[in-house]
Amino acid sequence: MALTRRFIFLFAAAILAGLASASASPFLSDSVLQASTGSTGRSLLQTNNGCPMSFESQDYTIITSRCKAPQYPPKECCDAFKEFACPFAVYINNQSTNCADAMFSYINLHGSYPAGLFGTECVKGKEGVSCEGVPGKGAGVPSGGRRAQGSIRSLVPILCGLGALLFH
Repeated sequence: MALTRRFIFLFAAAILAGLASASASPFLSDSVLQASTGSTGRSLLQTNNGCPMSFESQDYTIITSRCKAPQYPPKECCDAFKEFACPFAVYINNQSTNCADAMFSYINLHGSYPAGLFGTECVKGKEGVSCEGVPGKGAGVPSGGRRAQGSIRSLVPILCGLGALLFH
């Protein structure tokens, strides 16, 4: 008899808890549905080529020493970013590769910067990084940029994880 009462009590409590949680939000918000609209299927087919550059072994102290929290001064951050990125402008401004994504992922990994800090402040729309007025350090690829072909396979899981963290 006591076992039956406990069962009925637990059953009633479960039903009440279910009703309470169901009434809290009975519908999906419009923003959830909007993320899946558009040409999602097509964008999955438009994959970028791998980057011929390796951003894994680059020296990020140019940025991390000059662009610091909590203010992230725009002029200092953009100047440091351009000083770092301009030698790679040919690669990161090429939209058929994933070089820009790889570079921004490593910058954020080394400096823990807010998402979009350099993209919104320092990049000029579709043109990409503008290197006007930046002292040239040579148009070559510093630090052995041809290493990326062997290491790109190991970067895919890292970039996917960072992308999930940034855009979640």
